[in-house]
Amino acid sequence: MNKVRQYTVDVIRKSVLLRELATSTRTKLLKANYMKFYRKYKVDDKLCVFEAFNGRKYCDSPKYIYLEMLNNKEYKDFKFIWAFKDPEKFKFLENNKNTKVVKYDSDEYKKAYASAKYWFTPSRLPDYIVPKQNQNYVQCWHGTPLKRLGFDIEVKGKNAIHTVKEWTRLYEYDAKRYKYMVSPSRFVTEKYISAFNLKKIGKDNCILETGYPRNDILFSYDQKYVKKLKEELNIPEDKKIILYAPTWRDDQYKVGTGYSYNLALDFDRFKKLFGKEYIVLFRTHYLVAEIIDLSKYEGFIYNVSDYSDINDLYILADMIITDYSSVFFDYANLKRPMLFYMYDLEDYKNNARDFYIDLDELPGPIVESEEDLYKEIKNINNYWKKYKTKYELFNKRFNYLDDKDSSKRVLKEIIKND
Repeated sequence: MNKVRQYTVDVIRKSVLLRELATSTRTKLLKANYMKFYRKYKVDDKLCVFEAFNGRKYCDSPKYIYLEMLNNKEYKDFKFIWAFKDPEKFKFLENNKNTKVVKYDSDEYKKAYASAKYWFTPSRLPDYIVPKQNQNYVQCWHGTPLKRLGFDIEVKGKNAIHTVKEWTRLYEYDAKRYKYMVSPSRFVTEKYISAFNLKKIGKDNCILETGYPRNDILFSYDQKYVKKLKEELNIPEDKKIILYAPTWRDDQYKVGTGYSYNLALDFDRFKKLFGKEYIVLFRTHYLVAEIIDLSKYEGFIYNVSDYSDINDLYILADMIITDYSSVFFDYANLKRPMLFYMYDLEDYKNNARDFYIDLDELPGPIVESEEDLYKEIKNINNYWKKYKTKYELFNKRFNYLDDKDSSKRVLKEIIKND
C-alpha cells in the first residue's frame, strides 16, 4: 500500500472511531430519554407502528402488511401509526381508517414505540428503542441479498462508512431485539442466520419463511394501476420503459468531500440510440441522488430516486438494467428481461463486498462495457431463447414463496397465533 493510500485509510479509520464514540455517547443519552416513555405507556395489543428506511419512505413490506390489515375486516379494530421524517408529505395516509402519521424521532414517535404491540420495518431501528417483553419487533428486511451482509462481510478495507467491527455490532444489536424476521426463501433464511449471528444469540428460530410482503403487489396489480402510475409520472404511452437501478457503492466516498458517483454511461449516446423507442427510469441511492444533474435529458431520463415505492417502477419497466443491487431478485417475479451492467466487476468483487451466489446463476447477460450493453438492448427480442431455462431455475430457488398473499401469511404467524 503506498503512503498516500495508507494516509487516507488512517484518516478514515480515525474518523470512523471518533464517530463510533460520539454515536455511543448519543445513544446512551437517547436511551435514557426513551426509557421515560417505556415506563410511562402500557402496551396496546391493537396498535401497530410502521416505518421504512428511517422514516424516508412509504414502501416495502411494512406498506403491504399495513394495506392488508387496512383492507381485511379481521383487523378492523387495529390502529396504525406511520413514522416519517417529513410527515406532512404523507398526511394523505390519515384519510385511511385508524391511521396516524407522526414525525420520526419525535416524542410522538417514542410514545408509539413504547405503546405498540407490533413494530414493522425493513431496516434497522434506532439503537435507543428497546422492546418490552410483550412487544413484537418484526424485521422485514429489504430484499434478497446478493452482496454479503453483517458478519458475512470479509475485510476489504474500502468501506467508508463503517469498520467491520461496527457493521457486526449494528447487525447483532438489532437482531437481539427481533421477535420475528421475514424471509422469502430457505436461501435467505440461511444468510440471515449467519449475517445477523442469529444462532449464537439464540434467535435462529425467529425467522418466518413466508415470502416477502413487499412483492404482493407484483402479483395483484392490474392495467388500471399501470395507467395511474404512468399518469402520475407523466410517462408517454407510446414508449417502452427501461429501469436503470445501479447499486449503492459505499466505497465512493472521500473524507471532507462526501459521496461521489460514476454514472459509467454516456447518456447522450444512450438517448441517440434508444430515445425514439424507450424512456429510462433512473433509480439510485438517496445519498447520491441529489448530486446528479439529469435536467438536460428531460423527457428521456426520469430521475425516480426519490420515488417511495420501487415496486411501482418494477411494474412499469419492460426491462431492468442493474449490477450488484438486489432489485433483480424481486423483479424476477415479473418474468421480464434483466441485463447486468457490471462495468467495474473485478474491482467491486475484490475491493468492496463479495457475493453470496455465483454470478453464473444470474438470469441474464453480464456486460462490462457500454458497447456490449447497447448490443444486448438492441437484441432484447432474443433474450428468452438464451435465458428462459436459467430464469426458471432462478425463480425456483429464490422466489418460490412469493405470491399475492405473503402479507396474509406474516400476519397469521405473528398476530393470529400470538
